[in-house]
Amino acid sequence: MISYYTYILECSDGKYYVGVTNDLDRRLAEHQEGLNPKSYTYSRRPLKLVYHLELNAIEEAISFEKQLKGWTRKKKEALIKGEFEMLPGLSKKKFQ
Repeated sequence: MISYYTYILECSDGKYYVGVTNDLDRRLAEHQEGLNPKSYTYSRRPLKLVYHLELNAIEEAISFEKQLKGWTRKKKEALIKGEFEMLPGLSKKKFQ
């Protein structure tokens, strides 16, 4: 069975990059090598893998990637740290 991965990289400027792949090692190497000068991570190397989740279907991996891209920095950091109990509170909209 093929596995798919949704992953978060921490860039050298402290920003996060979220992506999907079916070969995590290969994709990380591609990011680090800087194969595409127009890519988001090219000028932000070196990169550090800070989170990944293995999934069984590409649709699930893409869906989770889209979800993560909509998250705030604080929510991504809670996920990275494994502070899962914090996630619901960070999801609530705050009205003033």
